[in-house]
Amino acid sequence: MTLGFSVNELLPRARGGGALKIGLAKLEEHEWLQPDPDLAARRKAFAAHPDAVQLTPEAEAPGRELAEMLGVDGALPEAAQSAWEDMCLLTRRGDEDIYRLIGAAVAFPTDWHPAQKMGLPMTALHAPIDGYEEQLSAPVDRFMLKLKPGAIYGRCNWFIAPTGNPRWIAEGPPEQAFAHVTAESAGETLFVRSERQTLRRLAQTGAILFTIGIYVSPLKDLTPDNLGKIAGAVAEIGSGEGDRRGSPHYANALQAFAARR
Repeated sequence: MTLGFSVNELLPRARGGGALKIGLAKLEEHEWLQPDPDLAARRKAFAAHPDAVQLTPEAEAPGRELAEMLGVDGALPEAAQSAWEDMCLLTRRGDEDIYRLIGAAVAFPTDWHPAQKMGLPMTALHAPIDGYEEQLSAPVDRFMLKLKPGAIYGRCNWFIAPTGNPRWIAEGPPEQAFAHVTAESAGETLFVRSERQTLRRLAQTGAILFTIGIYVSPLKDLTPDNLGKIAGAVAEIGSGEGDRRGSPHYANALQAFAARR
């Protein structure tokens, strides 16, 4: 099973509840990026949010390599406007064995601000995720060190959001964001948001490119199997990660909706 380009195609490959896992699938070149991107929506988002692009001097060379790979003139900003996926570049400094974020073009963030993450290593980048340092930090660092040019790997995740907008920055506390959700309205007012993430190493500069394709679906449009998976995963999320995701404020409504389907 490979990764698709919709929430219903991605969810079967996403983690449910339980321990954090990398969950990588090897992809072919033709499976790398969305084949029919909405580039007008991308350009509009970047124009409305200039801070969506964050660059350090270290990002110039790999950004130009990436743009050339995609057949566009420019560097990272132009590359990210030519595809559906947001794009981040990471490199090592000197003798470090860890990768740091050196450039980001993120039109559709999932509740994060690129400006706050620049220069950070992977563990610090994922600090808000409960359990990342204990369960994923070492395996992720090892994988990135061993990643060879030409290989492409992908994974996906899921979130429950109170909006179907591909750009989601939480405004206010979760009890406010999900206040409008009821068991009767959950199908239309809760949205499953999946990040289709890929990793590959650029051949010339050795930088690692991390792409994030955003796919969003109202709860009511999930397949029965996917709805059951989400309902079960929400029930299994521990208090730390669950609180970060705001699940205490939508879980009952989501599970009541799923039980009726």
